[in-house]
Amino acid sequence: MSVFPKISLRLEVENYLKAGFMNKEILSALGKQEAERRFETLLRNLSHPPSFTTVRVNTHLASVQHVKNLLFDELQKQFNGLSFPILQHPDLQDVLLIPVIGPRKNIKQQPCEVIVGAQCGNAVLRGAHVYVPGIVSASKFMKGGDDVSVYSDIKGKCKKGAKEFDGTKIFLGNGISELSRKEIFSGLPELKGVGVRMTEPVYLSPSFDNVLPNYLFLQNLPSAVVSHVLDPQPGEKILDLCAAPGGKTTHIAALMHDQGEVIALDKISNKVEKIKQNALLLGLNSIRAFCFDGTKALKLDMVKDTDGEPPFLPESFDRILLDAPCSGMGQRPNMACTWTLKEVMSYQPLQRKLFTVAVELLRPGGVLVYSTCTVTLAENEEQVAWALETFPSLQLQHQDPQVGGEGMLGAGLSPEQLKRLQRFDPSAVRSLDRDIDSLRDASIEDLVWLANKDCIGFFIAKFVKCKSTQEEDL
Repeated sequence: MSVFPKISLRLEVENYLKAGFMNKEILSALGKQEAERRFETLLRNLSHPPSFTTVRVNTHLASVQHVKNLLFDELQKQFNGLSFPILQHPDLQDVLLIPVIGPRKNIKQQPCEVIVGAQCGNAVLRGAHVYVPGIVSASKFMKGGDDVSVYSDIKGKCKKGAKEFDGTKIFLGNGISELSRKEIFSGLPELKGVGVRMTEPVYLSPSFDNVLPNYLFLQNLPSAVVSHVLDPQPGEKILDLCAAPGGKTTHIAALMHDQGEVIALDKISNKVEKIKQNALLLGLNSIRAFCFDGTKALKLDMVKDTDGEPPFLPESFDRILLDAPCSGMGQRPNMACTWTLKEVMSYQPLQRKLFTVAVELLRPGGVLVYSTCTVTLAENEEQVAWALETFPSLQLQHQDPQVGGEGMLGAGLSPEQLKRLQRFDPSAVRSLDRDIDSLRDASIEDLVWLANKDCIGFFIAKFVKCKSTQEEDL
């Protein structure tokens, strides 16, 4: 049985999603009952964390085996000698998988309560401690060192600084308060550290706060697949069109052995600084990050290049990653989304603008990879159908490695085209309960299968540009 309720959505958004997951093609292939079961499983699973924490090893600085040994020692300390298996993914050699245990249902709730915001709550479910900025409310007499129960205010109804809260709240586990209630709500802006150190979380997952920061990058499994699918080669010029926070950018540079040029764009300056910080931390020198709007990255006058800075001349890049801004409806755990239907549907036009720029910037013979962390048909398979119709120079390519499932029916793509896509579907796994004994009994193959299936919702398409778009315009 599910320990959390299914994801809370506005009715208009839930109906929109349902229409996509129960379209005519799907109903014809699966039948109404199976289509409904899968959709309800999706809504339930989105509110729970994936079965595994995934970390990518920075192979530019260390071998996978060396980092795996260091991580094993770190987890032994975190879990007081409890032995957690660390698996190297067979198809993604630089990826390590650590199982998540839970939900644990026999944790005794404490009288002293801390209420956190929904985003903070989601982070706690993936192994984080509670940081002060995420705390919304704390019991009246809470002192530093108290045993407390932590709850997520999934609907955002709790008032900042409240002494009690009787609204909808989801139990996340127990911890020890690092500060008193008075200190937390003192209004001092420098209070940004840990407010509650989690000791009995509902989901037992390792904390990666400052753990081997030069060697590890915390990354969802499909996000690590993307850079392998792009397959960057040493010496190439690569564009990451919407790059923040830089996980895929740094992965691309590492796969190229830091030889070549990786241009990273994002239009928000503090996110660009984060990309630069990550590149520095991981020892990667081939990355150049710019604060620039990707929709304007194409240089319209052909006079001269701007010394490698955006905007760029047409057909300047060997490979381009468009990890597009999206509705994020595949992120997990996510117990509540307050977005309107208008907001969810607003991304398709933006994605098409960015895609059009990417096609123009890609050289003939170059590779374009399009990805999102959402589950909607409109932002995924429908975008592929649109791209193939709009740009005759593009061909849909087989992906390697193929870790996710095939694309979803409903956009008019052929069976062969659907097989060339990767859709990571959170509804693929029915049972979400995982305990330490079941992990010890499972084979490595079964655990890897579970990691591949029970992850965030994600989508990947790979194209090759067969001829110049200038030729098409003639």
